[in-house]
Amino acid sequence: MSSSPFKFSCDNKRYYTLNYYNRRNYSKKIYKAVIDLGLTCPNIDGSKGRGGCIFCDGGSGYFTHGELDIVSQLKCEADRIAAKYGKNAEFIAYFQANTNTYAPVEFLRSSYYTALQFPNVFGISIGTRADCLSDEVISLLAELNSQTHLTVELGMQSSKEQTISLINRCCTHEEFKSGYYALKKAGIRTCLHIINGLPYESYEDMLETAHEASILNPDAVKLQMLHVIQNTKLADMYSQNQFRLLEREEYIDVIVKQLELLAPETVVERITGDGDKRKLIAPLWSADKIAVLGGIDKKLAELNTWQGRLYSNK
Repeated sequence: MSSSPFKFSCDNKRYYTLNYYNRRNYSKKIYKAVIDLGLTCPNIDGSKGRGGCIFCDGGSGYFTHGELDIVSQLKCEADRIAAKYGKNAEFIAYFQANTNTYAPVEFLRSSYYTALQFPNVFGISIGTRADCLSDEVISLLAELNSQTHLTVELGMQSSKEQTISLINRCCTHEEFKSGYYALKKAGIRTCLHIINGLPYESYEDMLETAHEASILNPDAVKLQMLHVIQNTKLADMYSQNQFRLLEREEYIDVIVKQLELLAPETVVERITGDGDKRKLIAPLWSADKIAVLGGIDKKLAELNTWQGRLYSNK
């Protein structure tokens, strides 16, 4: 594989990895400890909708220990990380499952600060929805941001309103942008989630979402393939052959083109995803992450391209 021309790299990658970001800014690797606060979402509890997003299986929290309190969850995660990386390994407390700003502010404050006080916690990452960022929540996040390394993760999924409606997100793209800009105004590091292969989306639709992300210019993105998980609305649609999923080579091609459109300074925190292998229906190729990652690297090198090569903020 040819040497990478991409300047934000220490390992011949042609995109800006989270590993490079951590080593560049903190001179070390940082790990993640996942937390489930036991919260719900406004498109689950009826305030905006019912049933959740069609692909949702418990709020993406299958790695978590949601039956335990925060300290006990962090203890489990700290033990797991220490066994693999050593007892001095530092980690991000990652509030992952469901919508982690969808609760009274004082409950959120107590939860975040409880995590922050746990040994070896380097910072906090909070997964939420853009329509669950009230002025009070933004104020709390700004306060937290002044005291630790904070990232807020927002589910963008797609920029196409037809898709957003189909997946039952119950939050328009304009609402999404409003919440995103509130975070950016407060100076909070923000990561956007994009899902490729959503039902009925074309190749051009997926590239348009990446282009929209390039205009928004987030600090980071997570790119992944759509997973069909058991006992979801998406699984019903898939069993009835209502849509087709991308093949691995198609996914790789989309990722390469999306990377070209993203700003070179945007950290790519994820470039493929993890579906619960116990419940994963399709695509089964997504479970072989090494093959997917290697395929992306190979395609980038073959085309002699890299993240940001076609970047435009207009």
